[in-house]
Amino acid sequence: MSVLATLRERGFVDAVTHTKELEDYLDNNRATCYIGFDPTASSLHVGSLVCIMALAHMQRSGHRPIALVGGGTGLIGDPSGKTELRKVITQEQIDENKAGIRKQLGRFLDFSDDKALMLDNAKWLTTLEYIPFLRDIGRYFSVNRMVKAESYKARLDSDDGLTFIEFNYMLLQAYDFMELAKNSDCFLQMGGSDQWGNIVAGIDLVRRTIGKQAFGITFPLITTASGIKMGKTHKGAVWLDPERFSPYEYYQFWVNCDDADVARFFALFTFLPMDEIQTVKSLEGADLNKAKTILAYEATKIAHGETEAEKSLKASVSVFGSIEVPDTLLPGATIPRGVHSPANDESVPSSLYKRDEVVEKALVIDLLTETKMCNSKSDARRLVKQGGAYINGERIAAFDQIVASHDVFGDEILLRAGKKKYHKIILE
Repeated sequence: MSVLATLRERGFVDAVTHTKELEDYLDNNRATCYIGFDPTASSLHVGSLVCIMALAHMQRSGHRPIALVGGGTGLIGDPSGKTELRKVITQEQIDENKAGIRKQLGRFLDFSDDKALMLDNAKWLTTLEYIPFLRDIGRYFSVNRMVKAESYKARLDSDDGLTFIEFNYMLLQAYDFMELAKNSDCFLQMGGSDQWGNIVAGIDLVRRTIGKQAFGITFPLITTASGIKMGKTHKGAVWLDPERFSPYEYYQFWVNCDDADVARFFALFTFLPMDEIQTVKSLEGADLNKAKTILAYEATKIAHGETEAEKSLKASVSVFGSIEVPDTLLPGATIPRGVHSPANDESVPSSLYKRDEVVEKALVIDLLTETKMCNSKSDARRLVKQGGAYINGERIAAFDQIVASHDVFGDEILLRAGKKKYHKIILE
């Protein structure tokens, strides 16, 4: 099966330019493709996973992916999907963010021996001279066509309008494509569906300047079954950086996905074969929960490694109870099989306290606040009032409840906020 067919089958493809020519190009060449990543944060998040996994599929099919970090365009900002002008960040911040992004992409892509490249468009964009750029590149762009692009139309219709600096973004992204085509033999750009106008502009510029055919693939905006944008939770973004979002929390994000999303997420966010994934669509109840466990394990393994995936599995079992993973369910998965039973594990987020400062002294709401399970004491009081605060499975009934000696099991206390947020207090 061709890589384009694989991407289609797994739900990655929204639109393609020059379909037949692209299929021939991918079938007969070791193609180089690229996706741009915005360096406005030191971590990517789950919302970027479709792009990252697409690059991984390209590499697994023998092609060479380029992750292009927008160190140059990041100084301006892409108006696509934005309702206001983005804050300008410094070069020092961009360099720090690039390092974090490279580390995360290294979990998904093999950068050894130039099997994948990570480039920064600041290398060529920050040295451009304005008049030569207008003369040599700007003359190929029609303002009439540009203002019809969805990324510009939304901003033009907004109260804030579109700044001239953002209006240049399409030219710069097109210039990136031309630069990569000339110097890296890259003739395929991929990105989210909101990038269609920018990608088409780049294809046109490549044709006009170097006389070669380039191609584009866009991916659909992924939302959950409940209509929420992928990667958004009540806590904010689901980051790939383990310092921002722990592997355990990442594992729980996948375990807690909607039943209607399980098969689709397997196709998009794991490498398991599609014939196995098809069987998930008929599962219900406990069997579907077992499949969610496998999804969480496989997704966590890809993003954080096998060790963290196993630790997160054990931690989840220690909190939520035993889970069976049958040999016959998604046999291509690498998750350990059999019945996983609760055991003491340190992967649940935890904090170390002195026993004599907690037992018969500390207020439970203070612990909820100090461990960041609640943002403030008022949030903790509100949680208690709503009946959503627990200590070792027992609902906290009063604002002034103190940690009692019977609340300690071994040397540990398990706090819970709501249904799924846990924190372990370990006593010295």
